[in-house]
Amino acid sequence: MTPKKLWYALAAVLVLSFGVLGFFGMEIFRTMPPFPNRIVTTDGTVLYEGQDIKDGQNVWQSIGGQTVGSIWGHGAYIAPDWNADYLHRESELMLKKLAAQDGLEYSALSEAEQAKYQVLLREELRRNTYDPKTGIITYTPLRAAVAKEIGQHYAKLFLGDPSPEYTKLRTAYALREHSIEDSARMEQMNAFFAWSSWVCVTNRPGDDVSYTNNWPHDPTIGNIAPTSLHLWSGFSVLILLFAVGILVYYYAQAKEDEEGPIPSSDPLRGMKPTASMRASLKYFWIVSALMLVQMTLGAITAHYGVEGDALFGLPIQDFLPQAVSRSWHVQLAILWIATSWLATGLYIAPAVSGTEPKYQALGVNVLFGALVFVVVGSLIGQWMGVMQKLGLIENFWLGHQGYEYVELGRLWQILLLVGLVLWLFLMIRALIPALKRKDENRHLLTLFIIASLAIAFFYAAGLMYGRQTHMAIAEYWRWWVVHLWVEGFFEVFATVVAAFLFCRLGLLRIQSATTSVLFSTIIFLSGGILGTCHHLYFSATPTGVLALGATFSALEIVPLVLIGMEAYHNYRLSKASQWLEDYKWPIYCFIAMCFWNFLGAGIFGFAINPPIALYYLQGLNTTAVHGHAALFGVYGILGIGLMLFCLRGLYPDYKWNDKLIGTAFWSINIGLFLMVTISVLPIGILQAHESITKAYWSARSADFLQQDFMQVIRWMRMPGDILLGLGEVLLVVFIFGLQFGWSRKEKR
Repeated sequence: MTPKKLWYALAAVLVLSFGVLGFFGMEIFRTMPPFPNRIVTTDGTVLYEGQDIKDGQNVWQSIGGQTVGSIWGHGAYIAPDWNADYLHRESELMLKKLAAQDGLEYSALSEAEQAKYQVLLREELRRNTYDPKTGIITYTPLRAAVAKEIGQHYAKLFLGDPSPEYTKLRTAYALREHSIEDSARMEQMNAFFAWSSWVCVTNRPGDDVSYTNNWPHDPTIGNIAPTSLHLWSGFSVLILLFAVGILVYYYAQAKEDEEGPIPSSDPLRGMKPTASMRASLKYFWIVSALMLVQMTLGAITAHYGVEGDALFGLPIQDFLPQAVSRSWHVQLAILWIATSWLATGLYIAPAVSGTEPKYQALGVNVLFGALVFVVVGSLIGQWMGVMQKLGLIENFWLGHQGYEYVELGRLWQILLLVGLVLWLFLMIRALIPALKRKDENRHLLTLFIIASLAIAFFYAAGLMYGRQTHMAIAEYWRWWVVHLWVEGFFEVFATVVAAFLFCRLGLLRIQSATTSVLFSTIIFLSGGILGTCHHLYFSATPTGVLALGATFSALEIVPLVLIGMEAYHNYRLSKASQWLEDYKWPIYCFIAMCFWNFLGAGIFGFAINPPIALYYLQGLNTTAVHGHAALFGVYGILGIGLMLFCLRGLYPDYKWNDKLIGTAFWSINIGLFLMVTISVLPIGILQAHESITKAYWSARSADFLQQDFMQVIRWMRMPGDILLGLGEVLLVVFIFGLQFGWSRKEKR
């Protein structure tokens, strides 16, 4: 297929996919569960005001939000999902009170007698009592009394009740003793917990499933997997098999030899780094520092699962609570990976065009200072928010937004977007001379610029929701950032950059590389854009979103079918000539990225993507398996590879200390594999069994997760963590050794 036809196909994919995604965004807005004006009892007593619910959402966000347990299944894993926990407590208390009304003790009844009260319970909980004319949700006095009891339980938990029962529970959940310091705020968060749980059990108008498609699984309250989950899961497997067959057929028919005649020497050996290219070196140093800090915070966060209020006896919860350590761990992962990729772009742009625009180095230095300011400022703001040192409005702007992967306050989001636009400006002005030449490179350059535009502007999706935006809408836009920005257009950017690198080394012919990259981009985005919906199955979205996500998330796996061939192809290229030994480790990172793409994004990703699987697995450690293997394994190791490639050009005169960088490479990959497969995955499998056979709340409960054998499995993570940490330390030692001498050997 010619590049022209491929460009038309890519344009059609983008227009159609975003058109459909936008349409379903409007459907989510149209059908989202209502924010009531108030919740009242049948006798007219006001239980919660509507504004209390909105303010309570902000209170929950201020203590860490999705880094402290989860809401609707999205968030961290140590504390429970608050909706599943609330609904379980609500059902237990209501069953006792329903039986007590008849003078009976529920726990002493036979199964048949208990079934009567379970039917009464489901009738009350699942009946939609929202009146759209008045904007009021009505509770029976019985349910209102239960809500107050549950509120008292959460108040003791979050406000620091000193009794042994709540001290033990806070330790199991890794909560600060006084996560909330104001009883009025606690009342507001209770209102938010009550409403967001009401959404999970109340049937949609005219339907027999809840707003969250009957999630979380809890048979006692009637939350069982609806038929639609089974049907669309089966269809997703069929569409996957069909698409794989088509792709393999196309690949067999159309695959042409991409390799060009291998140069006898390194084509880049004589390239002199420009001032702006040399200025990118400091980015790689800061990447190294952020990587080490992020790794340390990950170890601390993991240890909170064992010792929920300390670190080997040290009371770090007082100044570095789990909500902060996890927020920083996740945020720094995004930041160091993104910084390594952005620095690669700044390095490559002048190299491709052969032109250094005036003041380009100054722009690179200004951008570096701006990025450091945003990183430091956002981390301080998150700490202040979680430590309850900010008002709710100030927390939204400067502190912790409470949403995973976009934790940083709105001001820092805006400043980061400004920094990305500055990066885009620096990239384009450096590439303009190359674009003007209109040679065979123009297609790859154009796609490179499109990917850069997407990286700069798709982050703006995180600005589309406000401080008190409905969570269904906020989740929709948040996943634009996490899925489309991080998982989507960064993937396109990486594909184009890798093709550029191999073409610059003379290992690929530019024409075939262009065709291959365009085709890969079309295949990836065909599933990737609409595959965003697979994150939204249970975020109070209609069944259409479930169908869309199931279908297109399956297509995301299709390009990974041929990943082994890509890995072998890269390995063969690395052995094509003696001089390529100098590029061994960047290429090995590309090969490792292929492995983790297949395992982390492919196997572990598709294991939880079908609706019926995610119904039971959302928010369990199976999600952490996919997250670590895909985010670090794919994007992190690719970022390391791109960084090593640039460092090869910045230190062109010497061979590398292969023993040092080789030990770092293998330690990182083996350590990550051991950490994921020996500890995190087994915990996830055990949780999955509990979630399927009993209920979701049980798989996330302290009683289940704090069993002795579960603690043993958590400690089994240490060998992998130590090996991974050692590898990252050695990598950083190697990077700084290129400057100070110990990573350099004889001259090339």
